[in-house]
Amino acid sequence: MINCMNADILLRFPAVKKSLLKILLALAFICRSFVVSAQQTTPGFTVTVVNERSHPIAGATVQAHQGDKLVKASVTDTTGVTVFYNLPAGRYIFSVSGSGYKPQTTAAFEIPGANSATTVIMQPSTTSLSEVTITGRKALIEQKQGKVVINVDASITNSGATVLEVLEKSPGVTVDRNGTISLQGKTGVLVLVDDKPTYLSGADLNSLLSSMNSSQVDQIELMPIPPARYEANGNAGVINIKTKKSRARGFNGTLSLTGGQGHYPKTVDNLSLNWRTGKFNTFFNYNITALKTYVQLTALRKYYDDSGALLSMLDQSSFFGRNILNNTIKTGTDYYLTPKTTFGIVLTGTLTGRLGDNVATAHWLEPGGVLDSTIATNNRDNNQFKNGAINFNIRQNISSNQNITADFDALRYNITDKQDFDNQLLAAGGYDEVTKANIPTAINITSFKADYTLEAGKAGTIRAGFKSSHSATDNSADYENLESGTFVNDSTKSNRFIYSENINAVYGEWGGKQGKLSYQGGLRYEHTGYYAHQLGNAVDPDTSFSRNYGGFFPSGYLTYQADTANGFTLSIGRRIDRPAFQVLNPFIFVINKYTYETGNSNILPQNSWNLSLSHQYKDLFTTTVSYSVIDNYFSQLFLADTTKGILFYSQGNVGHVYNFGLTESVSASPFNWWNFTAAATFNHKHFAGFNGNDYTSLINQLNLNTSSQFMFAKIYTAELSGAYTTHARNDIQELLYPTGQVSLGISRSIFNKKGTLRISYRDVFHTNWMEGLTQFPNATEYFKERYDTRVFSIAFRYRFGQAYKAERHTSTGASDEAERAGSGN
Repeated sequence: MINCMNADILLRFPAVKKSLLKILLALAFICRSFVVSAQQTTPGFTVTVVNERSHPIAGATVQAHQGDKLVKASVTDTTGVTVFYNLPAGRYIFSVSGSGYKPQTTAAFEIPGANSATTVIMQPSTTSLSEVTITGRKALIEQKQGKVVINVDASITNSGATVLEVLEKSPGVTVDRNGTISLQGKTGVLVLVDDKPTYLSGADLNSLLSSMNSSQVDQIELMPIPPARYEANGNAGVINIKTKKSRARGFNGTLSLTGGQGHYPKTVDNLSLNWRTGKFNTFFNYNITALKTYVQLTALRKYYDDSGALLSMLDQSSFFGRNILNNTIKTGTDYYLTPKTTFGIVLTGTLTGRLGDNVATAHWLEPGGVLDSTIATNNRDNNQFKNGAINFNIRQNISSNQNITADFDALRYNITDKQDFDNQLLAAGGYDEVTKANIPTAINITSFKADYTLEAGKAGTIRAGFKSSHSATDNSADYENLESGTFVNDSTKSNRFIYSENINAVYGEWGGKQGKLSYQGGLRYEHTGYYAHQLGNAVDPDTSFSRNYGGFFPSGYLTYQADTANGFTLSIGRRIDRPAFQVLNPFIFVINKYTYETGNSNILPQNSWNLSLSHQYKDLFTTTVSYSVIDNYFSQLFLADTTKGILFYSQGNVGHVYNFGLTESVSASPFNWWNFTAAATFNHKHFAGFNGNDYTSLINQLNLNTSSQFMFAKIYTAELSGAYTTHARNDIQELLYPTGQVSLGISRSIFNKKGTLRISYRDVFHTNWMEGLTQFPNATEYFKERYDTRVFSIAFRYRFGQAYKAERHTSTGASDEAERAGSGN
């Protein structure tokens, strides 16, 4: 049994966090009370919005009016449909507007009445964007079949935030201090950007998402059990980050400027342009992020002998300052060769520089707390991340009900990480150890995929496809120590690791609807083969290893719509997590003088079965019960060398995890001026396996998220949002303590509604820290990390150009195989 609560390090959580938890729970209770005691309701009224060709229009704003009073507003889904529930009895007209279309108004309907649905046909508009008035608002959180959709722009406090900060306060999402993202209490998430893999993991993925700004993002999709057309990698499911794309004819664009001040200043600027004319649609996006940030770490490490007696303590404090400059360009063109054939090309380039300085002090203490010695460390880190990618895509409509799409992707990463360490013993006769490291990485990835879709009417929809990808990685680590004024290679740490991987997959899906039943089933097969070669040196011999494995990954759902208000969905899926190449590489990465990180060439993939049952009541409440079993569970392993005082971080397969989850979400408008969303995710985790000793560990954890928006004076919107996570555990040996945040914001339209001004204050009480306790063999470590998260921001967005009828804008499609490469950090 692992005991992660030492009596001398019991958590004393600040009163402000206790208050925050009470506020969040009270808001959820009040909102549900408002909804339950709402006025007399009626069956849902369905509005379907199509264009002049009878194609559905997604994202159209539909408003329900009684006379001059706006009662409710909604946005159509991808099928062009929206349903109004809870409309008080009366006479209604519905107004519909959408970018690139003339506004339309329906005839009057009595509700309840003989008609419970209407279809609105929109006509193209040549009105300039400066004349368009947008009054509808998207909900912050939308519940859709198999996924939760976060509309990033719907939250004022997302202005100026990074994508990682948006994820951290998304329902059911948590991020630990190593950059590991969890979804509904489970680690192992596949992160996509526009349905394409990031090819990064852990701290490297954390760094990438920290350099992306929320102004680039339209939606974030959370899919715990994705369908078979998505790659099987990611035990916890898929997080798909969908960037903004213009779909309008003519020339139009958006300019976004954001300035922020936390402990250090920050700025984010974005320019998006789109030109649609004739047979061509061309887009261009540029984002520049310049910021300074920090991590403040305090840690108390205790060493014990085999009998449990305290031997010594290491009290560490560090301040990591970092300057980040990120430039990202994405541009592409669609060519409509014929009404049935479209070709596309997309080019992406990223250049990120991270320059960091770390000042740390380590005090060695005797068991009684008496100072033994002090070591001062200065560390400078220069990381350069370069990425270039090209995508070719084609869409061929074979007929009105079937099409084929194909994508070819080629990506290259060049990453350099240069580090300098200076460790000094501050005592008479002390030492001065100087070390430098150069850690370059080159990654080349190619991928090809093709997908076929047949809409077979009453027989349902059939999808099938295949994907093949190849990745090659060359990673070196060259460490040198200063000896007698000359740098000498350190063969005990230096390393070169060459890795090659192939993943091939095929899948099939079938779905449809029969009466009140909707269904979808799919099966995916993936085969993985890799070869790794660690080149030898004067100390370590030349070694290599390889592995080939394959597996079937079924998935599907069954939905029963009991009536207009209640729907039930049963979902099931099997998934896999493949170890990242850094995890397979057994070389040593130096974190500081007393902390190293090392890989594990023997680690195996982990597999999971995921099952969920959900109930949705109208658009108000969604309740989900879930259960998952993970085999060969990935967990951080913490090893200790007590003779040198060094602790090693690694990863390994440690057994099984059984995860029971319960999620409740609510989205409501208690009054016309108040929109409220909240979500609570409870997890009961049972860890069981072997890690040097047989062990079992239990944890109950709760994640809460809430957001309220208040409209006043017709032109202003204010927001109060918060997030809170109780004690949590992702690794066997590490317990995380509670954390949370509260954020405020206000916005208004300016310049004839062509512009928007937003002011936000994130993490008002500066409580979004990371704190916990780690158990090592014969050692423990309490840690607390603070970040530059309390930030005041002012954001300005200006839309210009003309808005015409929406058209297709291609999103590309490499899959997931290596959300598992690395950018350096």
